[in-house]
Amino acid sequence: MERLFIATEEDIRQGKTMDVYFQRSLAVLKALDMEETRVKAEFSAGSLPAGWPWAVICGTEEVLRLMEGLPVDLYGIPEGTVWRPRSSRGPRIPFMNIEGPYCGFGEMETSILGMLCHSSGVATKAARCKIAAEMGHLMAFGNRRMHPALAPMLDRSAYIGGCDGVASPLGADLIGEEALGTVPHALILMIGDEVKAYQAFNDHAHTGVPRIVLVDTFSDERFGALEACRTIPGLEGIRLDTPGSRRGSFRELIQEVRWEMDMAGHHNVKIIATGGLDEDSISKLQGSGVDSFGVGTSISNAPTVDFSMDLVEKEGDPISKRGKFSGRKYPFRCPVCLLMDVSLDRDDEMDCQCGTAMEMIEVKMMENGLRTSVAESAQHIRNRVLEQLRMIHDNDNNRKI
Repeated sequence: MERLFIATEEDIRQGKTMDVYFQRSLAVLKALDMEETRVKAEFSAGSLPAGWPWAVICGTEEVLRLMEGLPVDLYGIPEGTVWRPRSSRGPRIPFMNIEGPYCGFGEMETSILGMLCHSSGVATKAARCKIAAEMGHLMAFGNRRMHPALAPMLDRSAYIGGCDGVASPLGADLIGEEALGTVPHALILMIGDEVKAYQAFNDHAHTGVPRIVLVDTFSDERFGALEACRTIPGLEGIRLDTPGSRRGSFRELIQEVRWEMDMAGHHNVKIIATGGLDEDSISKLQGSGVDSFGVGTSISNAPTVDFSMDLVEKEGDPISKRGKFSGRKYPFRCPVCLLMDVSLDRDDEMDCQCGTAMEMIEVKMMENGLRTSVAESAQHIRNRVLEQLRMIHDNDNNRKI
């Protein structure tokens, strides 16, 4: 069989996915005997997609794995930090800094940015959906909208951003969780009868698989839900994936299904809503009776965060291109309202506009290509994100997401 259209890990590590002008630039620098010229490079963004006020930094662990063995020191804010792009005074706030010979890492710029931009976009969109869901249960179902080679990265990023579970076995293995899912319409269509499909799923699915079924393939959702409840003893949930052409008011449909299941005594059967959801539609369904949201395209196809890598120092002298601020900078953040600022002095004493002393939040992650700390688990990073999201959710000044 012929090879698929994907880069291998070896291709990425060898720089084969770089923009070719980096390759040509390195050849010129080597010809000028500048291979050992040391620089400091910062990673930042001038703004965020769709007017987002903050982003969740994600992809750092993958960057560290890529950079291992290269002659660099790497500093950054912890993965999973809620980060803001600019100081109120204008300078961009770097979330990562790399120090070392430019020729030792310059060809990796394309890959580093790709890992950070895409992962952070997905994690941020998941976080926004989590807040819209009032911090309730959220599942990532969007891998089918993106190239399958990206599935593990998409699942990890969505999970770190706040999703409680992911659909692919490979992604679930990466985060140390079990894959989540219900049944597809295809199974019910193949069997040809909803009740027979419910029974077959209950009879043959592994005992550890949650009994959650679709109820809208052939039937009215209300009657399909009641049939499922009668067919599967101990049914855990029903999923509503009603297409837009039949949906009308999805909120009222969900309320009707909840009411009728409760009337029939099925109070413990949960409702999972899926189908074209994003933070806006999730917010509108709050209080309707939904227990969990399955979100696909809006998370997996989230806008990428437009990060850039910029040289800000060369051989100890501040430099920058036009439009950027020169000099090695250190990120500070308020532990109360999560606003950020930047200083040229890592030991600076900075106060937030709320009066709270800011903290310098950068840590050293790598020295001369060797990691300086143990890798954090996806669960640990996710817990860090959730703690910050609760602060945003509970803070009236930050509720506009």
